[in-house]
Amino acid sequence: MNDLSTILSEPVARLGASTITLGHALAFGALLFFGLFVALVVALWRSAKARAVAAAEAADHARDAEARMAGILQAQAEMQGRMGAIAEVFGARQAELTQSIGQRLDAMTGRIGQTMTEQTKSTHESLAKLQERLAVIDTAQGNIQSLAGQVVQLQAILSNKQTRGAFGQSRMEAIVADGLPHGAYEFQATLSNGSRPDCLVKMPNGAPSLAIDAKFPLEAWNAIRAADGADLKKVAAQAFRRDIEIHVRDISEKYLLRGETQDTAFMFVPSESVFAEIHENFEAVIQKAHRARVVIVSPSLLMLSIQVIQAILKDARMREQAHLIQGEVIRLMEDVQRVDERVRKLQGHFGQSAKDIDDILVSTSKVTKRGQKIEALEFGEGEPDAPRAANVEATPRVADSKTGQLRLRVVEGDD
Repeated sequence: MNDLSTILSEPVARLGASTITLGHALAFGALLFFGLFVALVVALWRSAKARAVAAAEAADHARDAEARMAGILQAQAEMQGRMGAIAEVFGARQAELTQSIGQRLDAMTGRIGQTMTEQTKSTHESLAKLQERLAVIDTAQGNIQSLAGQVVQLQAILSNKQTRGAFGQSRMEAIVADGLPHGAYEFQATLSNGSRPDCLVKMPNGAPSLAIDAKFPLEAWNAIRAADGADLKKVAAQAFRRDIEIHVRDISEKYLLRGETQDTAFMFVPSESVFAEIHENFEAVIQKAHRARVVIVSPSLLMLSIQVIQAILKDARMREQAHLIQGEVIRLMEDVQRVDERVRKLQGHFGQSAKDIDDILVSTSKVTKRGQKIEALEFGEGEPDAPRAANVEATPRVADSKTGQLRLRVVEGDD
């Protein structure tokens, strides 16, 4: 025993001032072993507890999984039922859809057939109208061909000097004859010097007549249109200017006679385009014609001039008939005065009639009031008749002391 305590008291290590003996070391080791054992027991207990908790959780998860599986199976069964119902609905709907599509196809087929029939009918009508229009076009083509032949004839007429002069003369005569009354003009009249203008328009109040010439020189103009080069055009233009100046001088010398014709004469150009070309490119010719008191006119200007002359003639005729118009106006004023007197008499009759109607309305108003008064009266038994009409007040009613009946209070008075 002493040996054991001696062994245990033997120092085995030194830490600073402390000496560690074998007993101390064995005690420390036993204590360390006990702590490890306790830790191992605690770890095993915790591990067992964790396994138990895990097992419980696993059981809970298993129960949840079984419940979910049961729910899934139930949902699957419900889904299968719903799928079956949906399949039945789809089948019914498919049958209805097939039937509806068949009906619509039948209706569409009928409409398409009807549309095709109507389209065929419309096509036949359109073809018939097209044939009619083709016939009209054939007729128009024949008219165009006839018109082309007439244009060719007109070209032949214009290519001849005499026939071209007749064409200008006829156009001028048509314009004058359409615008002036018969007797206000004369074609191919002879003047005192023996010259014969194409038209002589007679002016009113003894004024000198207006001479119109329709012989326009068109050969030089056609030469200008037919010239190819600038030199040829220049030569043709000079010839055209010279011909017009000569024609203007002839008109001035032959048709301007003092006291017999107007101081101005008209030179008629039967084409608006030729007239415009002259005014655009031959200004010197226009100025010379003005100085010679010769006015170059186109169909439109001649028509305007004829309308002005027509207005002058109409004004002159109105002035000649002024005394007749004045007499008619005086008689018209007398008729208006008589109408005014008769209207005033009629107004008096209407006024008297209106007064009579007012009197009648007053009488009818009195009769109506008397009838209303009589209608409002109530006659009791044993009461004597009223000697004369009385004014009746609708209210208030007065109770009879014997019968207890209500009677209207009668108030006598004048009408």
